[in-house]
Amino acid sequence: MNFTFSSQSSPSAPAVEPATFQVARIWQQVDDQHRDVSHLIDRSYRYHSIRELHWHLADRFARPVRSLALSRV
Repeated sequence: MNFTFSSQSSPSAPAVEPATFQVARIWQQVDDQHRDVSHLIDRSYRYHSIRELHWHLADRFARPVRSLALSRV
């Protein structure tokens, strides 16, 4: 499964906590088309890394992590 997402940086105090981001929109590539699947995740959640989002998607879609590809636009 291939996913592409756009994000918004979340302001944080660098001395207190690491920078985070929120997913603005996320699409799943199906054949030659992109299907918006933003409604399937909590877009208010602040991810600490793309790796965390990758694991979250694997859990959400009940797929092995290695079967997902993730890129940011």
